Amino acid sequence: MDTRIEHDSMGDVVVPAWAYWGAQTQRSLEHFRIGGERLPAPLIHALGRIKQVCARVNGELGVLDPAVGALIMRAAEEVAAGALDEHFPLVVWQTGSGTQSHMNVNEVIANRVSELAGEPRGSHRPAHPNDHVNRSQSSNDVFPSAIHLAAALEMRDALAPAVRDLAQALGAKAAQFRDIVKVGRTHLQDAVPVTLGQEFGGYASQMEHGLARLDTALDGLLELPLGGTAVGTGLNAPPGFGRRAVACLGETTGLALRPAPDRFEAMAGRDACVFAHGALRTLAVSLVKIAEDLRLMASGPRCGLGEIRLPANEPGSSIMPGKVNPTQCEAVIMVGARVLGNDVTVATAGAGGRFELNTCMPVLGHALLQSIRLLADACAGFTRHCVRGIEPDRQRIQDLLERTLMTVTALVPRIGYEQAARLATRAHRENRSLKAVVLEEGLLAEAELDALLDPRPMTGGSGE
Repeated sequence: MDTRIEHDSMGDVVVPAWAYWGAQTQRSLEHFRIGGERLPAPLIHALGRIKQVCARVNGELGVLDPAVGALIMRAAEEVAAGALDEHFPLVVWQTGSGTQSHMNVNEVIANRVSELAGEPRGSHRPAHPNDHVNRSQSSNDVFPSAIHLAAALEMRDALAPAVRDLAQALGAKAAQFRDIVKVGRTHLQDAVPVTLGQEFGGYASQMEHGLARLDTALDGLLELPLGGTAVGTGLNAPPGFGRRAVACLGETTGLALRPAPDRFEAMAGRDACVFAHGALRTLAVSLVKIAEDLRLMASGPRCGLGEIRLPANEPGSSIMPGKVNPTQCEAVIMVGARVLGNDVTVATAGAGGRFELNTCMPVLGHALLQSIRLLADACAGFTRHCVRGIEPDRQRIQDLLERTLMTVTALVPRIGYEQAARLATRAHRENRSLKAVVLEEGLLAEAELDALLDPRPMTGGSGE
């Protein structure tokens, strides 16, 4: 393999000739051979966006040659657009500040600038990774800002639209099924009647509440500590740098970004990320609940509940012909398991700061962004391949409704709880209908009993 020599403050390092990265990235590759999980691409792209605006603001404030700044902006745009993704090889399991990945970005941009200027890679001409690309910045303010920026963009552009589409699809099913009366269930046991539309309306509401929680969580991610440099004091950054850089980022992304009101809090703690992942955890819990309900209602199709039919997307068994499984539901449930695990990771990492810096940021950023992406993809697939194609089995629903004994609840105001419980127990023991037992005992006239046992009025009680 062709190589070249790169240099950093510790000396010379051999780097692959094709790579844009430099000495510090190569050192990290050699010293941290742990797993294979790389930093998420959205985080690398966010770092590119930050480098682009920092070069612009440094030029405007007169601390960077405008010509060099223009080349840095051009190279940083390529990073932000994903054109150089293969040049970011570092794993998550590295320095807790993310410094090595931050320097990976600085080195890639500097070497790309050299190439654009007609200079050889590794020459650090006309841009040095530290002195020019990293001017007025530190890993300690850039990396947490990049986590916030990447998470905010992914929540806005991927997750929120997917959750909104799912909420709308569930709401459409609620309207479609509003007149289908079915057996309600609590503790997986028969309960008083509901409509299938009411159940789906509850699912839609869960997603709408999830969207509201995401909006609340997003607000905290919009605060960036840029300009705090090493410890929050802003050492080596010109006055106004952070404020102008954040404003520029807001203009280019369309996000309502704002400087952190207290950069010491925003750099030492990762509370906004922990809070944001709490909203993701809640959304995951809601999705698992819905997915579990749907696969139970679709169980069978002949020997289970069989109240609804899910789309048949693929064969379900390698040995049982004709078997079709609720695979979209199962995928959502597995995503939920991963997000709940990530929540523990994010909380633990969020507590991993001492004094002026959190030192678990790469794993925190990885877990946070993975949860956002998994939930976005799961919601989109669930909507497209499952929810929109759900159909009720009206005959099965009616058959089960006619067999339930829990309509006895409607008799309680008329004959009392204990008498009603005795009648239901007898009907179940003798495998007879509730109506037959009540009429045999002569407790109510048939016309009154029919009116009381009509399941439709039971679904619209006004107990609020």
